Amino acid sequence: MRFAAIADIHGNCAALEAVLADIAAQGIADIVNLGDVASGPLHARRTIELLMQRNIVTVRGNHDRYLVEQPPEKMGSWERPAFAELDAGHLDWLRALPASLVFRDDVFACHATPDDDEIYWLETVHADGAVALAPLDVVVRRAGDVPQSLMLCGHSHLPRAVRLPDGRMIVNPGSVGCPGYRDITPVRHVVQTGTPDASYAILDRGDDGWQVTFRQVRYDHRAMADLARQRGRPEWADVLATGWMPPPQS
Repeated sequence: MRFAAIADIHGNCAALEAVLADIAAQGIADIVNLGDVASGPLHARRTIELLMQRNIVTVRGNHDRYLVEQPPEKMGSWERPAFAELDAGHLDWLRALPASLVFRDDVFACHATPDDDEIYWLETVHADGAVALAPLDVVVRRAGDVPQSLMLCGHSHLPRAVRLPDGRMIVNPGSVGCPGYRDITPVRHVVQTGTPDASYAILDRGDDGWQVTFRQVRYDHRAMADLARQRGRPEWADVLATGWMPPPQS
């Protein structure tokens, strides 16, 4: 079995188009999308429509859930601009996405962890805000009794692969469209990849188990940065342009 995993597009249709072209160039037809499709100040409508047209297997992310569960007046700054672009058909598509799924019998896919779409599976955030690889016992506990040999997650935007002692493998393909962000849960912290390139993963299953290849894809990230700046989102603009979050304003 050979397929591609993508995640955390966040309305960056230019990055998605570049990643889909690269996947096709590798001769890969099957794609699993791990959610957080539209939220952000970019191209929510175009992104969802491209996924719908391609009929790409997709699970629901926490930001996808916010778009269909929260009233517009209570939406956060990532959801409001996306919601304004979407019509009932787009929202129905988001609403129908499963929280998790099994792909080809041996691949478990979710957005964050099997039980919670807002918790990092492979990372831990320390009290000082440092983001690091989670302890092995924590990763194993979050995996629970998922029987599949390969487990996929997104949410942290950080490409990473972990093999568990029992042989199961967990892979985060990184983010297609958002290379960094700030968050306040569980404490204030910054996630940044250091590159503006789009990220995804190729998964191959051979006789000796699963092999992951991470790919970084260049695209016109400056056009997306310019769009974010035009829409009044300078933090988005900076991280899209560089892969680094700007220092917080005092």
